[in-house]
Amino acid sequence: MDTSISAVRTWPLTRSMRRPWVPNAPEMHVTVVEVTDDQGNRGRGFSWTPTIGSRAIRVLIDHDIADFVVGRPTDPVRVWEQLWRHLHEVGGGGMTTIAMAGVDLALWDMKARRAHAGVPEVLGARHRRLPAYGSGVNLHYGIQELADQVQRWVEAGFSAVKLKVGSEDLGRDVARVGLAREILGADRKLMLDANQRWDLETAERAVIALAEFDLEWIEEPLRADDTSSYAELARRITRSGPGVPIAAGENFHTIHRFRDVIRAEGAQILQPNAIRVGGITPFLRIADLVRESGLRLAPHVLPDLHGQLAASLPEEVWVEDVEDAGLHSLGFLSTASPVRVEEGSALIEAAHGLGLEFSI
Repeated sequence: MDTSISAVRTWPLTRSMRRPWVPNAPEMHVTVVEVTDDQGNRGRGFSWTPTIGSRAIRVLIDHDIADFVVGRPTDPVRVWEQLWRHLHEVGGGGMTTIAMAGVDLALWDMKARRAHAGVPEVLGARHRRLPAYGSGVNLHYGIQELADQVQRWVEAGFSAVKLKVGSEDLGRDVARVGLAREILGADRKLMLDANQRWDLETAERAVIALAEFDLEWIEEPLRADDTSSYAELARRITRSGPGVPIAAGENFHTIHRFRDVIRAEGAQILQPNAIRVGGITPFLRIADLVRESGLRLAPHVLPDLHGQLAASLPEEVWVEDVEDAGLHSLGFLSTASPVRVEEGSALIEAAHGLGLEFSI
């Protein structure tokens, strides 16, 4: 028999990053969300904002979200549908879905704990080991620092890595990617991420110039909300010959945005972030959409969470491991994460619920 939500609590956590993603953002922020039901069961999830908005998200959870969900059944799918409609007046995605994710994860955590199981088992676990790729936010690194990072990934056993591009000087990007390819050798896969830095013409020139390094994909070459330009870029780089797949989705907040880009044929690799889309409930729907469309899924960062969700998918997907940016390595967790990355693989270990014990 389902129970009802009796309380929602939040805790703000901030930790310093050993390797800041940009020089002026040295910290990462997590809002821990705890949901309690009328029988005393508890579940914990989190919302995640690397740089901007953590205070606003916590206020949204503490007031509008908590007031709405208390008294409702603890079924995460039912709550998500009702809550999304309730919040839609202030935005169908973005701040609203990031805030919703904390509650959704907490309800899935509670559901799994009540079943004395882990979230992957509740979802139907299919994998215990998945391929991982090394990733880093390194556009501001000097050339030696970049070379050292790529060498660390090689020594750690990764068969695929991802670098940042988008320098004001395209020649700088070409030199850095060329160095990385030299260190990686011909057999390892190489992805690039432009983090929305280019316009259409710049992106076309850059992809043509960088394609010689045998790229697995080019990620976010354009502003995330510019669907028509994604479609046009895909047509141009196919017509001109490079044929480099386009990846997008880390800054899409609803399944509707994913559907729009898929229909426009603007990307071949889709990268949902479970926190930004609103939690596990919408993430699984997006994964189904990508699969049904015959395209590839590649979850965005947060291996502690996405490794567990990927373990439940029928297909094998890569888990992104950003160097020194896991929840445990940053000190957000009081115990080890259920997802461990070693020798280029993500190992998913048995846990109760989400298995993420936050240091609150």
